[in-house]
Amino acid sequence: MILKNMGLNIGDYNQMVLNKLGFDINKKILITGCAGFIGSNLLEFFLKKGCDVVGLDNLSTGCLENIELAKEEASEENKNFKFNFIKGDIRDFNCCLNATKKINIVFHEAALGSVQRSFENPMNSSTNNIESTLNILKASLENKVERFIYASSSSVYGDTPVLPKTEEMPVNPKSIYAVTKLTSEYYCRLFYSLYGLKTISLRYFNVFGKRQNPNSIYSAVIPLFLKNIISNKPPIIFGDGEQSRDFTYIDNVIYANYLAATIENNNIFGNFYNVACANKISLNSIIEFLSDYFKKEIKPVYKEERIGDVKHSLASLEKVNKDLKYYPIIDFFEGLKKLILKFQF
Repeated sequence: MILKNMGLNIGDYNQMVLNKLGFDINKKILITGCAGFIGSNLLEFFLKKGCDVVGLDNLSTGCLENIELAKEEASEENKNFKFNFIKGDIRDFNCCLNATKKINIVFHEAALGSVQRSFENPMNSSTNNIESTLNILKASLENKVERFIYASSSSVYGDTPVLPKTEEMPVNPKSIYAVTKLTSEYYCRLFYSLYGLKTISLRYFNVFGKRQNPNSIYSAVIPLFLKNIISNKPPIIFGDGEQSRDFTYIDNVIYANYLAATIENNNIFGNFYNVACANKISLNSIIEFLSDYFKKEIKPVYKEERIGDVKHSLASLEKVNKDLKYYPIIDFFEGLKKLILKFQF
């Protein structure tokens, strides 16, 4: 109702909010995993804001093209940005020490994603997601980083039937990947309580948006749907399609990270927060929307449900709204329309 009275749709409002956000350009920031999907979107945003940004990535799952695209889009608003890329691995503590020198804020996005990949190689997931997080935390502490923001995951809740998921409810991870995210959250909390490093963990719920890779067997469901539909192939659904997610467009994640980096509230440190839209969307409803959008009948192929997949996921935003003043600035279907227009093939 508020948006309607202002003469804005939510897409317009989303752009207005992000464009008007200010940031202390004297703050130097580090983005780990800057060549990945979420990392490169954060990179673009902070370069636009005039920040001095250091990016760290080993390019194992991210790519230089994402960095170049982020720089290209940032240059449309700020041609004089400062950016230094370090090709390095956070499994190397000395690399972490070097990357965090003179850094004020760390956005730790680097991780080896995918529930399925963690089942296939649990040791690799543990090394990349747990030990590496400990490395970057310890390096941040030694280099007196002011604030450390960790990219966690809604997967820590597991498949508990209670909806919506609140931060106070017991966690019940069903996959190796989820365990690595939860363990890293605990490390973040302890680094605040034991050493005073100001950490905040953000539990992302099924993020989607531009520069999300559709070409991997571990790709997220939405880019895979779009890739198959445009290629005149049926989308694949594991299960009956009634499983639902709180799909979250990338701009909401950028907004949450911005708030975590800037809000002065001592209650947030050592804490963890849901980042989502508080809206439950089934895979079948996405197919229905895409059928209408592309004006053709789309018939998915249904396959056996995968081990470790959660049936339903829905976030409560009460805590993150109270402490970080976060609210979703763009809804799912508006975000999906924006992604379709930007989708790379």
